[in-house]
Amino acid sequence: MSAEPRRPLHFIAIGGAGMSGLALVCHRLGHRVTGSDRVESASVERLRAAGIEPSIGHEADAVPADAEVVVSTAVPEDNEELVRARERGQPVIHRAELLARLCAGRRLIAVAGAHGKTTTAGMIVHALRAAGADPAFVLGGELPGAGPEGAPANAAWGGSDWIVAEADESDGSFLRLSPEVAVVTNVELDHHSHWGGEGELIDAFARFTAPAAALIRPADARLGALDGAGRVLSFAVAPAPGDAPPPPPALLASEIVPERGGTAFRLASESLGGHPVRLAVPGRHNVADATAAIGALACARERDDGLPPLADMIAALERFPGMARRLERKGEREGAVVYDDYAHHPTEVAASLAALRELPHRRLIAVFQPHLYSRTKALAARFGRALAAADEIGVLDVYPARELPVGPLAGVSGLAVAAAAADAAPGRRVSWMVDADRAERALAGRLGAGDIVVTLGAGDVFRLADRLVAAGGGR
Repeated sequence: MSAEPRRPLHFIAIGGAGMSGLALVCHRLGHRVTGSDRVESASVERLRAAGIEPSIGHEADAVPADAEVVVSTAVPEDNEELVRARERGQPVIHRAELLARLCAGRRLIAVAGAHGKTTTAGMIVHALRAAGADPAFVLGGELPGAGPEGAPANAAWGGSDWIVAEADESDGSFLRLSPEVAVVTNVELDHHSHWGGEGELIDAFARFTAPAAALIRPADARLGALDGAGRVLSFAVAPAPGDAPPPPPALLASEIVPERGGTAFRLASESLGGHPVRLAVPGRHNVADATAAIGALACARERDDGLPPLADMIAALERFPGMARRLERKGEREGAVVYDDYAHHPTEVAASLAALRELPHRRLIAVFQPHLYSRTKALAARFGRALAAADEIGVLDVYPARELPVGPLAGVSGLAVAAAAADAAPGRRVSWMVDADRAERALAGRLGAGDIVVTLGAGDVFRLADRLVAAGGGR
């Protein structure tokens, strides 16, 4: 895209994680960028700092008449700005098409999967940058230290031939990408409003990975259907006691030991032998993400000997600080440590709580905000079982995002998750907190030294974590 004539671009919902990154990259490539979003946010503030002036609120007159309009699946067809653009006959493109244009001129490492793709992609970017490479990247979350003067960043246009990008399976838009190295962290049905079933989803992942010269995927027998790519590296984490062992992988993480807020493990492969790795982030899920990231780095290095040595990139990965909103330590309140996490699927909730269980604590208190009515309706019971890993549980109402509780979603609320958690955790405190105000009041005065509080969800529950810390003066 950088070789194309500079064009005006207008982003509707510019403050979103993926959209803001694309807007920043296009701005730095010299395109005139405008945009709008419903509310102020940290992403909007960073766009302003970069020289982009988003408007707050959606108004038809905000769309420049000469702009190509960029939208995501979250933008409804009746959005005022989108309606005006279509009335004028302006070109409207999906953000995935714009991402594909940006990636077309680079060697692409694309990371897809239901869980862990933001962290895995962030690990790859961090390892490349810290070892001396300069990749472009577009992430769905913020990588600390990756921006100007050490600020967090979710995108940059580096000087090397490589670009690292998240590939979004939620709406099938990842099929527009043609990766040289494809990473699949896992495959699990998460977006029930788009995919008819697991078979359809696996078929889509197979089409996503088919163009790749190298594929890194879990050692999962179901995912052999993805192996139409060139070189295939499977990876696995040694099972916890009582779990079934995976099929033999090319990359195996074993001897996993929690260590000073991080995790030590041994990575075994034909090329590495038994390589010790010490991550600065906790949890078996981060071990899995790191193993996938190392596989991607190894394959990229095999294809480009101009990249840093693999050993240097693994050493750099050990200093990975974690992504924003991925088990992010926010501060303290009355001696309790407050974390925030983006987990919005039962598998992610379970993984995050298991990681926090590894840290010293007196009580683990989880406050969960369901995301999307369709997901809540389909997975309420599973959310309840996942939350039962906490000592105390609070549940807020659903963050609706792009959905309305009408038709088959009428009557769906977070109360179903709270009821499921109460069934799964008999004798433990389960609270239907409804909203952040009531949650903060319920927690105030009850927290103490040794407690861990974690807010969980893909909506705005992170604001509760911020408020808890701010009120306690414990940043």
